[in-house]
Amino acid sequence: MTRYPIGIQTFDEIRDQHYLYVDKTDLVYKLANNFKYVFLARPRRFGKSLLVSTLEAYFSGCKDLFKGLAIEHLEKAWNAYPVLHFSMASAKRGTVEDLDAQLHRQLALAEDNFALPDGSDQDVTVRFQNLVARAFQKTGLKAVVLIDEYDAPLYPLRSGEKKLQLLRTELDSFYSALKDLEPYLQFVFITGITKASQLSIFSELNSLESVSLSPDFAALCGFTQQELEQNFSEGIKNLGRKYGLDRSQALQRLKEKYFGYRFSKSEEGVYNPVSLLSAMKNVKTASYWFETGTPALLADEVLKARADITKLEGCEVKLPNLGVPTDGMRGVLPLFYQSGYLTIKGCDPTFDVYTLGSPNEEVRIGLSRAFLPFYVTQDVLAADSACLSISKALMSGDLEGALKSAKSFFASIPYQEGTLKDAPSTEGHFTAMLYVMFSFLNNYVFSQVRTAKGRLDILIKTPAVIYVLELKLDGNADEALKQIEEKGYAIPYEADGRKIVKAGIVFSSRERTITQWKTE
Repeated sequence: MTRYPIGIQTFDEIRDQHYLYVDKTDLVYKLANNFKYVFLARPRRFGKSLLVSTLEAYFSGCKDLFKGLAIEHLEKAWNAYPVLHFSMASAKRGTVEDLDAQLHRQLALAEDNFALPDGSDQDVTVRFQNLVARAFQKTGLKAVVLIDEYDAPLYPLRSGEKKLQLLRTELDSFYSALKDLEPYLQFVFITGITKASQLSIFSELNSLESVSLSPDFAALCGFTQQELEQNFSEGIKNLGRKYGLDRSQALQRLKEKYFGYRFSKSEEGVYNPVSLLSAMKNVKTASYWFETGTPALLADEVLKARADITKLEGCEVKLPNLGVPTDGMRGVLPLFYQSGYLTIKGCDPTFDVYTLGSPNEEVRIGLSRAFLPFYVTQDVLAADSACLSISKALMSGDLEGALKSAKSFFASIPYQEGTLKDAPSTEGHFTAMLYVMFSFLNNYVFSQVRTAKGRLDILIKTPAVIYVLELKLDGNADEALKQIEEKGYAIPYEADGRKIVKAGIVFSSRERTITQWKTE
C-alpha cells in the first residue's frame, strides 16, 4: 500500500520511512552544480521546503538516501559540506524580537551540530558570519546556506510601514552577511513566495540567479502529467473505483481539479503537490490547497487598488512584470501570479506577452468563495445556497429562474451588511458580484471576454446552452440586448451547436439588486 507524505517536508524521513517520493533529483543536481546563488519563488505549500531538505541531504553527502534515484549516477564525489539550513517560517509574529529569537535558536543548533563555540553573546549577523567562517576552517570545505521562506517574517505586516521597515532592516542585516562570506560559500539557495525588492539581498548579491521563470526548472516543484501517471497508479485506481470512473476519466477529473500551473513559457504544466497527494491519500477530490490558507492579502490588495477581478482571467502581461517585486508593483497581477491564484495559460513569443488565468477548478471556485464576503455578503451560507440555486437553473437552461434567484438573493442582503454598504455604484462592481456568484459553475464562466468590437461582460458555457450576458447599471435592458447584437458578441459561438441565449440585465444602484432583464 502506497504511503503518501502528507505534511512531511523532510527528505530523509520520506526516504527512511518509505513514503512515496517522485524523483526530482536530476533537477536538484542540475541546480546545485550550475549556480552558486539561487532564488526560487513558488506559491505556498508547493514543495519548497522538501526541495530545501533534499538539497541539505545532497550537500551533506547522504548518498544512501539517494539510492535508486537519478542523482545516484550523476554525483561522483558525495562531499559532506557543512550545511546551514534556516527556515523563516517560524518567525511570523511580526516583531524584530521574535525574528532574532528564531535566528539565534537556529544558529545555536548549527553551532552544536558542528561542535563550534557558543556565539550567543553576539548579534545575529556577527554570529552568522563567525559560524560560516569557523565551519569552513574546521571542515576544510565551503559552507552551503539554505534559506527557506525568506519572506515569511514580512507577511504578518501587510500594513504598518514602521514595523515593516524594522523587520526589513533586521533581515537585511542578516542576509547582507552572505555578500562578505563569498569566499567561504559553496552554494546558497533561497526560497520564498514573492520577491521583495526592498531587501538588499536582491541588490547586493549581484550573482543571485532567479530560476523562478526558467523553463529548465519549471517542474522542480509540483508533479507533471507524466509523473502522475508513472507514480500514482494505485491512487488513480482507488479514485476511479470510488467515483465509478475508468482510468482515463479519473485522470481527467484530477487534471481539471489540480493541474494547470505553469512557471515558464514552456507548455509543461504541473499539479499542485499538496492537493494531489491529499486526494490520493483520502481517496477524495476536495479543495485541499485552498483550505490551508485564505487569500486575505489578495482581497486587501484588490480592494486597495480597486482592481477589477472580472478582468483577471485572460489578462495579458509582459514577462518582466511576472517576476516584479510585489512591494514595488503597480497593480495586483504579479501578486496573483506569484501566489498561485493565476498562472501562465499561453505565450506570444513575438511580443513576449503572457496570457494569465486560473490554473484549475480548485483555485477558481476557492477564489470565488473567498471573494464572496468582499463583493456580495458576509453570510457565506446564504450565498452558498443562492449560488447552488443559480447554478442548477443555468445548467438546466433556465436563465429566467437563475436571474430570479439572483434578484431575490441580492434584495435580501441588509444594506448595512458587508461590502454592499460601501460598494461603489459602478457597473464593474455589479459585474464582479454576478461573476463571483456565477463562478461556482467552475470552468463554464468567463468575464470581460474580448471580441472584435469590444468586451462581453459575462459568457457562460454549459453543456447544452451558451449564455451571452450584457450588464447595465441603472440602464435599460433593451439597450443592453441591442449592444449584444450591434457588437456581434454571440457570433463567435453560432457554429458551436449549443443553444445560444442572449440577455440584457439591469442592476439598480438604489435598490441594490437586479431590477430588469430581457432575453432572446
